[in-house]
Amino acid sequence: MAMENNQAITQQEPIAAIATPAGEGGIAVIRVSGRDSISLVNRIFSGPELTKKLGYTVHYGIISDREKRVDDVLVTLFRTPKSYTGEDTVEISCHGGVLNTQLVLEAVLRAGARAAEPGEFTQRAFLNGKLDLSQAEAVADLIHARSRKAAESSRQQLEGRLGAHIKDFRQQIIDATALVELELDFIEEDVEFASRDQLRKLLVELDTEINHLLETYETGRLVKNGVRTVFAGAPNAGKSTLLNTLMGKERAIVSDIAGTTRDVIDADWSYDGLLFTLTDTAGLRITEDVIEAEGVRRSHKAVEDADLVLFLIDLTDKNQQQTDHIQQFKNQFPDKPILIVGTKSDISQEIPAGLDMAISNKTGENIEALKKLMKKAVLQDNEIDTSGLLVTSSRHRDALEKTKSHISAAITALDGGVTGDFVSIDLRAALYQLGLITGEITTEDLLDSIFSRFCIGK
Repeated sequence: MAMENNQAITQQEPIAAIATPAGEGGIAVIRVSGRDSISLVNRIFSGPELTKKLGYTVHYGIISDREKRVDDVLVTLFRTPKSYTGEDTVEISCHGGVLNTQLVLEAVLRAGARAAEPGEFTQRAFLNGKLDLSQAEAVADLIHARSRKAAESSRQQLEGRLGAHIKDFRQQIIDATALVELELDFIEEDVEFASRDQLRKLLVELDTEINHLLETYETGRLVKNGVRTVFAGAPNAGKSTLLNTLMGKERAIVSDIAGTTRDVIDADWSYDGLLFTLTDTAGLRITEDVIEAEGVRRSHKAVEDADLVLFLIDLTDKNQQQTDHIQQFKNQFPDKPILIVGTKSDISQEIPAGLDMAISNKTGENIEALKKLMKKAVLQDNEIDTSGLLVTSSRHRDALEKTKSHISAAITALDGGVTGDFVSIDLRAALYQLGLITGEITTEDLLDSIFSRFCIGK
């Protein structure tokens, strides 16, 4: 059942979790939020009376559990509604370490708090109107970002720019829908509140703007998830060596024995702020070795899933069938960006035509040029502008595509002279889809799906 998001501040039962990564460290933070959370912490705290202190203040004291001293801490207070969740919130900074941090958390739980679920603090922030749903998703994206560009894109969305854009779309459709439906109330009087020409112009402009947003998705997806880059080619073409060269370390085993690589090997590599997941694969050849054959099968699967393929050929191999193999490979994957890269250029006497790049892992020849070419090939000369709007979520893309479909249907209905009640149906369907992006309209299943991928403590 869909529900409108109520932005009134509510204080639910107190929850608690460790908000910093597990492990050894100088400081760890336990976050407590909810109804009476300040008085709850005060019961196990020896120091100033926390219930009488203002928000945005920090206090030194001792946390005790069952009359036993646990740790010296600093307690920071945030009072409703000026906190991350909108509720009264306490953050306990204690000494780090897995055991010590757990002991402090256990003291808080014994005092009456409940262990928080993944993403529950951010979910409460959303339910209390501190964030819209697209901003809440950006919190998780920022935490999981693996490249500079991904972090920049997440921060842009966290600022609420995408949400503001979507809300503007939604408000325009709400105004148009109101006029159409008001007109229906006076249908017998033949009163026209909404000019069909003006309404059509508005919808066409919205359709164009939504299409511009959708066009950013492919770049946004690569920024968020990284570029799945597969090295393919015959055995001993230099795939593992190139992976090690780009990584700057021995990540894959290299030898002169054909068929050394028998499984796919993944490694994350960043270039110019963009993440590439490099995949070394088994050499493509017919083999009777069962294990190597399975590696070749996995190589084909990796290529099918790739965003970019580097097909490597050994320039010292005088096999006349290499050209045929390259063309067969391109024909097999016609929609994939494929770069043909010749290796061992330092000892090759001849550089054949048809190559995108000739490189030498040994001397470093053209390695920097190859990096630039890889980025250019996958982005198709488009520079990543993370200061602008980027759609990075498949959920947002799907909702925008459905919105666009409903708006197109409304335009078609207007062109066909269809009555306002049918136009209104499509406009309301478009409103529903836009509302799913920002959280004006939510379902329990949607919220569970989004917040389940958060870490506990956030």
